[in-house]
Amino acid sequence: MCVTCGCSDDAETTVTNLETGEVVEIQADGHEHHHSHTLADGTVITHSHNHESATSHIHTLPNGSVITHSHSHDSNHTHSSQDSQLHANIHGTTVSLEQDILAKNNRIAAQNRGWLKGRNMLALNLVSSPGAGKTTLLTRTIHDLKAQLPISVIEGDQETANDANKIRETGCKVVQINTGTGCHLEAAMVERGLQELNPPLNSLVMIENVGNLVCPALFDLGEHAKVVILSVTEGEDKPVKYPHMFRASDIMILTKIDLLPYLQFDVERCLDYARTVNPHIRIFQVSAMTGAGLGNWYGWLHSQFQRCEPIEAKC
Repeated sequence: MCVTCGCSDDAETTVTNLETGEVVEIQADGHEHHHSHTLADGTVITHSHNHESATSHIHTLPNGSVITHSHSHDSNHTHSSQDSQLHANIHGTTVSLEQDILAKNNRIAAQNRGWLKGRNMLALNLVSSPGAGKTTLLTRTIHDLKAQLPISVIEGDQETANDANKIRETGCKVVQINTGTGCHLEAAMVERGLQELNPPLNSLVMIENVGNLVCPALFDLGEHAKVVILSVTEGEDKPVKYPHMFRASDIMILTKIDLLPYLQFDVERCLDYARTVNPHIRIFQVSAMTGAGLGNWYGWLHSQFQRCEPIEAKC
């Protein structure tokens, strides 16, 4: 569930392994319950797993807000103290679900971070608005560095595997997460994506988030750093329009700088806005088309890798 807009309450999230054709549906609690397998002849085989049933409750507050929550049922249905507190808050004066939602996400994110660290994997969360050039930058980065750094990708989109297929053409290992109506990736989705991806030890995992500059700022995925990508076609005031995302990011990449001669875009003003919101943000200016500025971005990636001690695979 998105604590900002509730977009993924009814989302059908799936993880697709492009190598095997397996499609796994992820429930809101992070558990998969529906599997599809595509055979060599194109036949699709689907099977499901049963989980205990749940009943949803909807409460309308005096201010018109609608809160939905679920109870799992078995033969001895009871309400936990947490459920009782939820009911009390709903029928009282204050309702706050954000803390609980983010706390659950953060627990899984911490598990992801430990899993990645234990395998000496550097994970980056790439975020931007739609059309900023995430996939183009990512495919160029993979093409230029794949002989030096082993790179795997978790690709996030609401629908289609279009971008994942572009990444796969580079020879990179990739899995697709489709969020349906969801506007961002969550830690549980990435957890399942990592299991399906199974990246090699001592490698780089790029997580390309759903195009959105709002909700992904709230959700820790267990990544080493958030990298916000802003194109010169979007307007220099994006950092102050969407301050939470730029404040949450460690790196900002200004893309499509080859288009600057054709646009009215004030680069210095944009950089000033970004540093006003986040004085510690590191900024790279690049063109994935011409290669301008990519050396600095690649240098930063190598520097992050050099801080890690390689792990030897166990027989």
